[in-house]
Amino acid sequence: MKIALLGYGKMGKTIEKIATDRGHMIVLIVDKDDKDYDISEADVAIDFSIPDAAVDNITNCFNSGVPIVSGTTGWLDYYDHIISLCNKKNGGFIYASNYSLGVNLFFELNKKLAKMMKSIEGYDIHLEEIHHTQKLDAPSGTAITLAENIIENTGKTGWHLEKGDKNTLPIVAKRIENVPGTHTVTYTSEVDDIEIKHTAHNRQGFALGAVIAAEWLQGKTGVYGMKDVLGL
Repeated sequence: MKIALLGYGKMGKTIEKIATDRGHMIVLIVDKDDKDYDISEADVAIDFSIPDAAVDNITNCFNSGVPIVSGTTGWLDYYDHIISLCNKKNGGFIYASNYSLGVNLFFELNKKLAKMMKSIEGYDIHLEEIHHTQKLDAPSGTAITLAENIIENTGKTGWHLEKGDKNTLPIVAKRIENVPGTHTVTYTSEVDDIEIKHTAHNRQGFALGAVIAAEWLQGKTGVYGMKDVLGL
């Protein structure tokens, strides 16, 4: 498979190694300052760029008929536009806030726990995420996904960064050097705490999941998520 890498930071370099180890060829690397590039040679693109570049990268792929896997967060104000464009251009698109196989299992566990806790009184819900100091957006896309799934399955009306109120879910975002990503959901009462937690040890899991998603997406059209890739 011929892969275009859009974004060549730490994640891009990790994806490059995993993809080549799995027998794929990197035919294009687009770094943050590259504007004009021809992506048409690629079978699929993987985007881990920056929020300001993501929409243009995705649009270029749709216009060139190249399916794209996007792991960039912080651009979702344009999500509906991108989905509409994908359908208009008959493109192939996967977006996930996190491509780690373990995190996607964690998403499903989070939804199930939220459904179980909905009818139980006396518990407050808190969400905390910790990432490395180079992460540009806060809260993380993964934390937002967790929050949205909790909101969907409980009586919460929304989320707030740092402090919530009775009806909203607080998300605490911490930035600590060399932390790949830790997410914790806690239900607290006067008598006990219930906590689920995912801790990433390195970037390998995120990169592997993105490459597996690209392998799955090759030759497909439509809008998908990691639930489709993993059959969850």
